[in-house]
Amino acid sequence: MLRELSLRSRLVLGVICLAALGLAVADIATYTSLRSFLINRTDTALDQDEHAFDQPGADLEGGPPNIFVQLRSVDGTRVLGTRPIQPFRGETAPSPPRLPAKISVSQTGGAGPDHARYFTVPTQSGDDRYRVRASIEPGASEMLVVATSLHDVQDTLDRLLLIELLVTGAVLIALAALGLWVVRLGLRPLREIEKTADAIAAGDLTRRVERAEERTEVGRLGLALNAMLSQIETAFRAQEASEQKMRRFVADASHELRTPLAAVRAYAELFTRGARQRPGDLDRAMSGISRESERMSTLVEDLLLLARLDEGRALRKEPVRLDLVVSEAVETAHAVDPKREIGLEAEDVVVLGDHDRLRQIVDNLLANVRAHTPADTAVRVLVGRQNGSAVIEVTDLGPGMSAEEIGRVFERFYRADLTRSRSSGGVGLGLSIVSAVAAAHGGTVEAHSVPGGGATFRILLPLEQRESQGIHSNVEDGSQSRLVSSDHPHANDRRSDEPARTSDRSP
Repeated sequence: MLRELSLRSRLVLGVICLAALGLAVADIATYTSLRSFLINRTDTALDQDEHAFDQPGADLEGGPPNIFVQLRSVDGTRVLGTRPIQPFRGETAPSPPRLPAKISVSQTGGAGPDHARYFTVPTQSGDDRYRVRASIEPGASEMLVVATSLHDVQDTLDRLLLIELLVTGAVLIALAALGLWVVRLGLRPLREIEKTADAIAAGDLTRRVERAEERTEVGRLGLALNAMLSQIETAFRAQEASEQKMRRFVADASHELRTPLAAVRAYAELFTRGARQRPGDLDRAMSGISRESERMSTLVEDLLLLARLDEGRALRKEPVRLDLVVSEAVETAHAVDPKREIGLEAEDVVVLGDHDRLRQIVDNLLANVRAHTPADTAVRVLVGRQNGSAVIEVTDLGPGMSAEEIGRVFERFYRADLTRSRSSGGVGLGLSIVSAVAAAHGGTVEAHSVPGGGATFRILLPLEQRESQGIHSNVEDGSQSRLVSSDHPHANDRRSDEPARTSDRSP
């Protein structure tokens, strides 16, 4: 049944029950102690009254008023004489005590209370009681019985009992009211928590428990709940963003694949309509199918690479001369665009990473420059060290980017120029791959630009351990600084005929 009550009701009920138990024990102890004290005082008074009648030649008719006196045989069975109660003047004599037919008193010799017996009896009529003292003096031939009314004692005890009941009731009522107020005040954060939980269940993830303090247990619970809610909200928002990003990614990928697939279908339909019998149309159809298939393969490879990096798959890690990788990419970029002036300043830097992926991100940055700047725009490429990290910096003097473009440049399928055709630009994955590959190597990539003042893309990668400790690789010492221009001889033609993959200034 208690489980069905609220926590507040159980706390208040528990306090009241505990207080009631304590007050009851105190009341019983007080009542018992006072009753014992009053009875002992009455017994002492009976001892004094008894001395007025146990003297030789004492008259039963004399003595103090309101005292009942009776003489009995030694064995306590026969009544030898009785003195009725003599009330005070103007008062009515009370009913006498109802004494037992036989009263036994121990006789062990000597005098004093050892030869007296005290007991309580009711009156012959009414509800009053008498305190009785029966004694036999040494050598006496009769028993003296003295009794006095306990009316005053009982009145005092009744008043005490009434006061105790009233005080106990008042204390319990006040304690219940005070306990209810204190418990309600103490559990106020729980009501706030309940309201917060209801609001969150309704969809408001920004709600928090208010007035949560560290001084109380409930307050600390509110603080812990707020921290948990912040983490849940962050995780939920991140999940929402991830789902939206994934939906947008799938939609964009489907859209990008639809164009080459439609082209392949068109060329295939041209073939079935008789192009195979016309050599010119046949060559055009096969060339178109091959071109669109290559484009789809490139897109699929980029998507697979991003998917693998998103899954956290580890790349190959081996010492790589970053300056040589960048030098190869610059030479290839010049082979693709021989009229563009490309300056290279590089010092020998060794990192742990995947050679092909590092080459890919440099190719993508240079391809991004070609796609977004005029042919006569100069490019500066820098390879060096900064604060214990390897740095690759590609700077162009083109039209630059706006603040919005800078904020979204590494998003997947984002293209700054939406009017650009698919043939002249990529699908918006080039810079996304740069960001993902840099992150997979434990590095970062950032972009800076001023509209009309060019753009700078900067990649920071961890140095190889020996490099970070100041020990140069023994692959090749020294540094190199060169300017590659239209009349620069291609010292390394190993990849000069390999076209760099085009990329948009976007992820």
